[in-house]
Amino acid sequence: MHKARFLTLLVAACICCAACGAPSLRHKQEVNKLLAAGEFGAAAQKLESVRTKQYSRRDRVLYQLDSGAVLQDGGQYDQSDERFSAAQERIDELFTRSVSAYSARFFINDLTAPYQPAIYEQMLTYYYRAMNFLARGDLQGALVEANRAVFYLDHLSDKNAAHWQNDAFVQYFMSLVFESAGKRDDARIARSRAAQSNGAAVDALKMQALPDGWGEVVIVHANGVVPLKKSQTFQIAWDRIWLWMNDAAEGESNVSPEVQNAISSGLMGHSITLSYPVLETQNYRIASSEAVTAQGQVYPTQLLGNVADAVETDLKEKQAGYFVRMATRAAAKRVMAVQARHATEKASKDESLGNLAELFVGILGAATEKADTRQWFTLPAQFRLTRFYVPAGQQDITLRFKDGNGKIVGEHTFEKVPVQPGGRVYLHYRTAK
Repeated sequence: MHKARFLTLLVAACICCAACGAPSLRHKQEVNKLLAAGEFGAAAQKLESVRTKQYSRRDRVLYQLDSGAVLQDGGQYDQSDERFSAAQERIDELFTRSVSAYSARFFINDLTAPYQPAIYEQMLTYYYRAMNFLARGDLQGALVEANRAVFYLDHLSDKNAAHWQNDAFVQYFMSLVFESAGKRDDARIARSRAAQSNGAAVDALKMQALPDGWGEVVIVHANGVVPLKKSQTFQIAWDRIWLWMNDAAEGESNVSPEVQNAISSGLMGHSITLSYPVLETQNYRIASSEAVTAQGQVYPTQLLGNVADAVETDLKEKQAGYFVRMATRAAAKRVMAVQARHATEKASKDESLGNLAELFVGILGAATEKADTRQWFTLPAQFRLTRFYVPAGQQDITLRFKDGNGKIVGEHTFEKVPVQPGGRVYLHYRTAK
């Protein structure tokens, strides 16, 4: 084969290998910009428009999670619940999936396996569905999700997952749902577990007796954006201990980093490309919030759910598995490249063709080495919550946002909130700026 033609086919093969992957960093940042602007409808449309381009068939559940959260932020509760219902069904299917469906991770890359949500992501599906039901006035539907949430958390029996059981936000929110449904024992247990995780916030949310003719308002403020996963790539040369950190950060070049790494790996000696996910912190201005009633009372929100910390914790817990699979793939791909050279030399009696075969297999191995940067990226960095009493009737309630210096940088007013005597109203608002 003519060498120029060979190299052309080689580059084309690398591009094809690099084309299939996780939602890109640029895609995540573009959606986050729309969320920061409060353009939730546009963000949902953006996700839909790139559904087949950014999300593979293996990532169906990931699309449902990303879009489900944005639809709820935009007040489209029916559509949001459809997404989360489908996501939960898919998660249940993946739980029973054969181990063979994940075996390719040890030979190609982690992206060959269907996306399996992290523990914190799965437990938040129950919150989102419960809030969707509450927004539509369906307390019994919310109660089902509350029961499912605590059942899921209770049965995290693996010693490496047990620390997620007392998640303060999910346990506390579900305790409110149990209370609303008259399940006081369940509410007490859930709230006790929330207190084990964040006792200060739970104590700050304690309420006195409800005055006659008043009702309660619960506001969940979903704030900020989670750290985004991106790929970090390095190469190891087999004939010498040489570490080369990838200079091209993802999203900063018109040429895919995977293609650059693939060609480098093939041309720079006997080397192998390894990739793993790292986090890039996303800046947001709002640091806290407070609710202000029409009567002038001010109620600060409490940080109950630190999703940004959960993202970091989950990645740290999975690092050992990432590196084991990387090492396994590195050895397997190197062996395949050497075997390709020997087989081609033996068949063709031509050493140069054997070298080309080794080069080809080596570059394809590098092109397929891609980090798993999939994540439910439309989640907020924080879940803040406040609760208070107001007189029954239609109430205007303002949620004010503050920066790290305590300066008010924005607000949102919930107009004509219908408060029933002795009742409880749940409100949700998202900020990402």
